[in-house]
Amino acid sequence: MPRAVILLPALLLGGWSALTLSAQEAPDPTPEQIVEDWLASSHADAMSEAFRHWDGEGEIPGACATCHSTPGFVDYLASPMTTVGVIDHPVPTGTVIECTACHDPAAASLASVPFPSGQSISLDSGAAVCAVCHQGRASGARVEKAVDGMEEDTVSAYLGFINIHYSAAAATLMGAEAGGGYEYEGKSYAGRYAHVPGLSDCASCHGPHDTAIEIEDCTTCHAGVQDLSAIRMSPVDYDGDGDTAEGIGMVTQQIRERLLAAIMRYGAEVAGTPIAYAEEAYPYFFADPNGDGRADPEEATNDNRYASWTPRLLRAAYNYQFVTKDGGAYAHNPHYTLQLLIDGLQDLAEVLPEDIGDLRRP
Repeated sequence: MPRAVILLPALLLGGWSALTLSAQEAPDPTPEQIVEDWLASSHADAMSEAFRHWDGEGEIPGACATCHSTPGFVDYLASPMTTVGVIDHPVPTGTVIECTACHDPAAASLASVPFPSGQSISLDSGAAVCAVCHQGRASGARVEKAVDGMEEDTVSAYLGFINIHYSAAAATLMGAEAGGGYEYEGKSYAGRYAHVPGLSDCASCHGPHDTAIEIEDCTTCHAGVQDLSAIRMSPVDYDGDGDTAEGIGMVTQQIRERLLAAIMRYGAEVAGTPIAYAEEAYPYFFADPNGDGRADPEEATNDNRYASWTPRLLRAAYNYQFVTKDGGAYAHNPHYTLQLLIDGLQDLAEVLPEDIGDLRRP
């Protein structure tokens, strides 16, 4: 039985008193309210793939246990954290991310978090514990190491897709400080994104227990907004469509779609193998033998993973995935996000008849 099922009655019968909540997290919530919120979050979804993937093995390997179990998370915080996100032993299946993970004493004192790029970043209590898992499992430095010394547009059997993993919001938020995206040589990149006072870290924008965004917190400044992607602060026409009123989330989406279209064109015309993308199917990029631009179910298989990688293609695909897997990238760090997408397009345009003169880089 998943421990999430056992945890609820334990909390309601008084087990909650062992946990200390900061005033910033919630204004005197009752234990029942906190548990109700937590049960509504993905952290408590005991039937999800994130917690059931290893049922057949009966244990979660140390490379995954930190973010996919409570004992793994607690053990990681108690370790030297020398290998980012990894502990040196497996843990049993059957847990979710429970209260005792984020409220572990080591979590409360956590002030610096190591990232896959090798950088350790100082964070306050409203972001540090979240950043342990929501930082991805790769970095731009890893991509650079993989392609080092190779010809830009020559397919290499030594290259494979490098996946950021998922929900790397902390890496997006930290921008160039964390180096989560692939940052092209000669370009400057935005660092940590500073929002407004009081809404500047994870726990101030997301409910600390249900992880949901309360849009009412945004409408204090952005009156009438019902969709977060419709918020816009800059008058710059980043996507060159003449509309400077559309939300930055919509702008990001349009440029992201242009990057994917360029990736597919490059695959067919330069790498010599049509490529398609499937957001929900690992490893995401697949050969597209019928050239229809879609990863059909029979194509989205591990045996058909895309194998005609060049350095130029890998860099663009990595940044595309980096932004795609952080659904709130446009809010977490809009400038860094747009820089990664536009630079990927600009690099592909070096060898494609791709007109990007309308784009405006932040």
